[in-house]
Amino acid sequence: MKKGIIYKCSECGYEMAGYMGKCPECNAWGTMNEKVVLKNDNKTDSKTASKIIVSKRLQDVISTNSDRIVTNLKEFNRVMGGGIVKDSVSILAARPGAGKSTLLLQVSNQLAMMGYKVLYASGEESESQIKSRADRILKEISPNLWVVSDNSMDNIIKNTEVIDPDFIIIDSIQTFTLNAFPGSRAGSPTQTMECAYELVKIAKNPERPRAVFIIGQMTKEDEIAGVRSLEHLVDTVLIIEGDSSEELRSLLATKNRYGSTGELGFFNMSEEGMQSIDNPSEYFMTKRENSNVSGSSLTVVREGTRPIILEIESLVSASFTPYPSRIGESMKREQLNTLISILEQRGGINLFDKNVVIKTTGGIRLKEQSSNLAVIMSIVSSVYQRGIPNDFVFISDVGLTGELKKVPSLESRLREVDRMGFKRAYISAGYEKEFKTDNLEIVKLKVLKDVISHVFN
Repeated sequence: MKKGIIYKCSECGYEMAGYMGKCPECNAWGTMNEKVVLKNDNKTDSKTASKIIVSKRLQDVISTNSDRIVTNLKEFNRVMGGGIVKDSVSILAARPGAGKSTLLLQVSNQLAMMGYKVLYASGEESESQIKSRADRILKEISPNLWVVSDNSMDNIIKNTEVIDPDFIIIDSIQTFTLNAFPGSRAGSPTQTMECAYELVKIAKNPERPRAVFIIGQMTKEDEIAGVRSLEHLVDTVLIIEGDSSEELRSLLATKNRYGSTGELGFFNMSEEGMQSIDNPSEYFMTKRENSNVSGSSLTVVREGTRPIILEIESLVSASFTPYPSRIGESMKREQLNTLISILEQRGGINLFDKNVVIKTTGGIRLKEQSSNLAVIMSIVSSVYQRGIPNDFVFISDVGLTGELKKVPSLESRLREVDRMGFKRAYISAGYEKEFKTDNLEIVKLKVLKDVISHVFN
C-alpha cells in the first residue's frame, strides 16, 4: 500500500491531484483541502476488485411497476401515476409554508393505518413539533408511524435497520449529513448527493425494496436547492404550487418514471391539512341556479392529462386616461392585448376607451390557446351587459384573421363537458369528427363574428 495526496473540494466533492485556490467545478474559493489516500499496487487484488453484476435478458426481468400502493388522497395517487411504487425514490419541493411536511405526514399516517411501517425522519423539526402537527391534522395516529429528529444520515440508516420500515420520509435532504464526509457542511452538493445516493441504495435493494420520499428546499428562483443531479437521480419530482395566503394548492409532477410527466393534482389547504379536490371542474366555476351574470364564460383547459371546466371572468369599464388599463391576472398581458385587438378588428367591438380586466375562478393560469374564444366571449358579455347561459362552453383558439382554430384533445374536453351536464359547446368548424351524445349540442362555426351573433342573437 502506498500513500498519496489529493485535493478535494469541501463544497462539491471535486478531486484533483494538484492544489488550486479556486475549485474548477463549483468555482468556490479556498475549499480545496488536502487528503491522504492509500493506493494498492496489486491491481488484481480480489478484495479491491469491482463486483461484477451479471446482465439479464430484459424479458426475464420482473417488473414491480404494476404493484402500487394507493392512498386515500385521490389527487396524490393521480400525480404519482396511480399510486406509490414500492422501490421508488421521490422528491417533493415547494416554497416555505406551502404544505410539504403536512402532505407527507398525512400520506405517512395513511400508509401506516394500512399496516405498513413508516419512518418519518426530520432534520428541521423536533419530535414534539411533528406530534403537534399530527394532533392538529390527523384524526388518529397509527402505531406503525415512527418519528426521529436527527441530522445524521448514518443514524437514519441504523434506524432503518432496526425498525425495517416500508416507507421512509426525509425532511429535508439539505439538513442531513454523512460522517464519511466531515469536511462538507449540511446542504452542500457533496452531502446532499451522498445522502441521496444512500437513500437510493436503500430503496432499490432487490431483497427489501422500500419507497422513499425526500423533501427538498427551494431557492429564490423556485428551483430545488442543490445540484441538478439530485433531480436526475430520483424517480419522481413533485412540486407544490400555490400562494401561502390562499387555500388552493396544486401538486405538479415535473418528472415521473412511473407515470405522466406534467400531471397535476389539486388540494385545499385547511386546518385539517391538505384535502384532495376530487372534482376540480366543480371547484373552478361558480354555481349559479338561474341568473346569468354578464362578463362570465366557461371553457375547458387541460392540466396534465385531465380536462377541467374553468370559468373566465371579465370586467370592462370606461377609461378616463389616454391609455386604458389591460389587466390579466391569469394570463400574460401581451396575450390579452392580442385578443382585444382581434375582438376590435374582427368582432367589430371598440375598446380603445375601455379598461379590461381578466381573471379565472380559482386563479388557474391560462396557458393554452383553447381558452382564447372563452376570454373574448366573456369580454363581449361584459360590453353588452348580457349574461351567457350557464350551460354554454367555448373551446377554440381564435386566429388573427378572426377564424376559429382547432385545439388538441378536443374529444376528451367534450366528454368532460357532457359529463358535467352542459347543453351546448362552441367549437371550430375545422373539427371534422362526430362526437356522439344525447344531451350536448355541438355548434361548429368558422369565424368569431358568427359566435357572437349565435350567442347574442
